[in-house]
Amino acid sequence: MSYLELNGLTKKYGSVAVVDGLNLEIQKGEFVSLLGPSGCGKTTTLQMIAGFIDPTEGKIVLDGKDLLRVPANKRGLGIVFQNYALFPHMTAAENVSFGLEMLKIEKRERADRVSETLTLVGLGHLADRYPAKLSGGQQQRVALARALVIRPSVLLLDEPLSNLDAKLREEMQFELRSIQRMVGTTTILVTHDQSEAMALSDRVVVMNHGKIEQIAEPYIAYEEPETEFVGGFLGKSNSFQLTVSGPEGALVGQIGDATFSISSNRMKSGNVIVRPEKIIFSEAQDSMLAGRMKSRVFQGNHWLCQVETVLGTVLVIRQNDGNMVAPEGSDVNLCWKPEDMRLVQR
Repeated sequence: MSYLELNGLTKKYGSVAVVDGLNLEIQKGEFVSLLGPSGCGKTTTLQMIAGFIDPTEGKIVLDGKDLLRVPANKRGLGIVFQNYALFPHMTAAENVSFGLEMLKIEKRERADRVSETLTLVGLGHLADRYPAKLSGGQQQRVALARALVIRPSVLLLDEPLSNLDAKLREEMQFELRSIQRMVGTTTILVTHDQSEAMALSDRVVVMNHGKIEQIAEPYIAYEEPETEFVGGFLGKSNSFQLTVSGPEGALVGQIGDATFSISSNRMKSGNVIVRPEKIIFSEAQDSMLAGRMKSRVFQGNHWLCQVETVLGTVLVIRQNDGNMVAPEGSDVNLCWKPEDMRLVQR
């Protein structure tokens, strides 16, 4: 039996379903991210779990208990908000201690747990600092410590890293994942940042228009997207129309004027995506698709190229090996392995 279950969870405002019949099972200790664009229903889902919003339909079951019968302040959940919501007039230690005071934890135990948790997040030496004297990353750690100190059954994270700059956000991803693994708390993260979700999660739940498009481990969701939306949202992708013909064992695929052998009998005609890092610049005789370099952008560890072809603009990512790519305006040839194509639903 799963630790947390969402069964048919729905939230409607009038005739509009913001969350539409969501079913999700989460195991104890698992780190799951609700990922999707603004308005997809991920934050509303988190708020229903927290008890801030009542669902229109459906159930939320935590460790066999109907959570909808439990008031928000009695659910025992830890929450870290996007803006951290720290009390400016309280020190880091006082902020962390606040939840324990509400639970009427004895003073000595409070002090021990606050000290232990601040040390866990690397802020034991800053216990007496006020939020205004802490950096963004330090404030984020205080908010995390405040959520963890009550020993929550589930930790809910609502875009907790979005206010940090890119370098600090990346550092905090490592910190957050390390702390979660150490503590073992079941964690649900809401984010629109694909790289963040894939870096932190055991599984990602990709949402769109209030529904779940795919639930999978990050690597599987990226390499084997089930829908065109998932393929396009979890990184860059190229979309092509594939036609497959011929007898079993001798299948032939065609995209535009390019014809090639298909080794898998499971590959069917339809819409396929190819990741830009799977496409290489090739010699003319190996070409699957000819084009002209429209633009190229150097991004340190790789080049991001746009190539104009008869099938439209194709994105190509070439890792930086110390050599330049073809200049803009040059004729180029593109090639990829048929097994790197992924058949997806529209």
